[in-house]
Amino acid sequence: MKVSIEQAIAAVIAASSVTFLTGAGVSTPSGIPDYRSLKGVYQGVAQPEYLLSHDCLENEPETFYQFVKHLYHPQAQPNIIHQKMAELQAKKTVWVVSQNIDGLHEKAGSHQRIDFHGSLYNCYCRKCGNPVPWQAYLQDWHHAGCGGQVRPAIVLYGEGFTDETIEGAIQAVAQADLTVVVGTSLQVYPFAGLVDYSQQVLVINKEPLAIPNEYGMLTAAAETFFQKIE
Repeated sequence: MKVSIEQAIAAVIAASSVTFLTGAGVSTPSGIPDYRSLKGVYQGVAQPEYLLSHDCLENEPETFYQFVKHLYHPQAQPNIIHQKMAELQAKKTVWVVSQNIDGLHEKAGSHQRIDFHGSLYNCYCRKCGNPVPWQAYLQDWHHAGCGGQVRPAIVLYGEGFTDETIEGAIQAVAQADLTVVVGTSLQVYPFAGLVDYSQQVLVINKEPLAIPNEYGMLTAAAETFFQKIE
């Protein structure tokens, strides 16, 4: 069902609890390229799924490292979308469940947050298990302490999700009066399946989504919508 921007804003304001499901489109206004568009980080790269896989991490650590380094954008700042989601915490219960690994929701101050695929800015040594600053990782993937391989705590192709992540995300959606889908096409599972637990769904996107649930569809740029939320 198509909704106007006024109706969409009214739905968010009326809800006592809102859970946002976010993807790469939320961060493109901050200058972080998405993964799949023609201008995305995968453009011109052969076998990107392999380069971001556990197999590559294990078998070709230098190849993995050289690719992953290009995903870091530490200078990027939260945009109006991240900021408004964080500001809404002062007025209602807000959860953010995000596919993004860029740390911008955290930087914006979203406290009740599930980084579904992890974060590039949490790194650890595979050998000793100790945390490693991401700044050190960008200089060398070898751990200065024990010589082990450092990696970011993100979910790679070929790796599974923890029960804690799955159950936490389901609970965040199930308890919300309104689930708002922003910046994601909801094509990747298990993230896409989270809407099955929602009570009411609002999608903010430039194109409709192929999901089985009934939902309100606002065809608009997310920045435009969030700029109007007071």
